[in-house]
Amino acid sequence: MLNLVVPKGSLEKETLRLFAEADIPIKRESEREYNARVPDPRIDRVKLLRPQEIAGYVQQGYFDIGITGYDWVCESKADVAEVMDLDYNKQGVGAPVRIVLAVRQDSGVARPEDLRPGTRISTEYPNLTRQFFDSLGTPVEIMVSYGATEAKVPEIADAVVEITETGSTLARHGMKIVATVLESSTKLVANKTSYADRAKRREIDEICTLLAGVIEGRGKVLLKMNVPEEKLEAVISALPTMKAPTISRLFNSGYYSIETVAARTDVNLLLPKLKKRGAEDILELPITKIIK
Repeated sequence: MLNLVVPKGSLEKETLRLFAEADIPIKRESEREYNARVPDPRIDRVKLLRPQEIAGYVQQGYFDIGITGYDWVCESKADVAEVMDLDYNKQGVGAPVRIVLAVRQDSGVARPEDLRPGTRISTEYPNLTRQFFDSLGTPVEIMVSYGATEAKVPEIADAVVEITETGSTLARHGMKIVATVLESSTKLVANKTSYADRAKRREIDEICTLLAGVIEGRGKVLLKMNVPEEKLEAVISALPTMKAPTISRLFNSGYYSIETVAARTDVNLLLPKLKKRGAEDILELPITKIIK
């Protein structure tokens, strides 16, 4: 059985939603509770902790698997197995977040090389920041921040290394991005000893299959329709497919049944087109998982 740690804070809501949709619901007495349980025979213990700590605790063997940001894996220099990339951030499904270097818009700085030696950098990522400026050969003063990092400029710091999804928050604070330090996504990581254990590896792989199925199925629907034989080619030519549509002849008739998967965002344009080409009895069904 596995011990699992999941993030509390910005990634908490989306992580709990992912596990619930994978039919591995994480249950606890209240939202303030740090201990949880899962009605799944593969998982023995669940804990919610800050993502900054998770990779380190997984490396040390307190947990077999955990979910955290790649940024915190790098920042903590944790030696863990990166098992799976999870396509979500705190806003939901979306592009990876970035750890960026930002300065005041009126600073005259256009690139990191323009910063003077001794520049004060406020950040929650001291290790990543040190590595970045060491690679440039620029000595800076790193000031560890515990939140509201951009508020430290200009009185306390000259620049920040901060996480961002769109850069809009930094812009509202009068700052501009001059470099990307790291791109980060949400990761499922494993203790290397646990991942090498045959029984635990099998359980980890099974859980990954369920999580991946949910992610793959998000934003997709199953379309089913009946099509007369003479309209079959016209309808098929309009269909999106993962591989090829499933087609079967209806008993004792000149009709065929077709099934295919489509993006939900395309359905509003696709359904009228299919009907116009001869599709009948069209059904749109939600998809909870696609297991490849």
